[in-house]
Amino acid sequence: KQWYQRRVRGSPAHLLRVFEYYRRISNIDLEESIKLEMSGDTAQAFIAIVKVIQNPVNYFADQLFKSMKGLGTNDNKLIRLMVWRSEIDMEEIKEEFKVISKGHTLQSFIEGDCSGHYRNALLALCE
Repeated sequence: KQWYQRRVRGSPAHLLRVFEYYRRISNIDLEESIKLEMSGDTAQAFIAIVKVIQNPVNYFADQLFKSMKGLGTNDNKLIRLMVWRSEIDMEEIKEEFKVISKGHTLQSFIEGDCSGHYRNALLALCE
């Protein structure tokens, strides 16, 4: 437990420096190292931490995209992310979403996947 705590504690700026130092001394990106050394939920958790520290806007836009792509919608993830990020960095996330989705807007995905008052509430969070 203590080993894990030392790896994920610290400010984002400090962790970015740690990631860069790791890359310099090991000649491998930390995310790749995690994939090589760990598996399962532990690896997924550490990879998520690395990604959100490196580029939170990209991470959250990607998670929103994944919550709606393909058949079905992961409503729990979609709601959680929309509510959480709506007053923090939603404008930046919407722009990054366009890049990830190859030109489609977050609003168009919501309109295509959701309906009724649920859709209206999510669209309001986009504004």
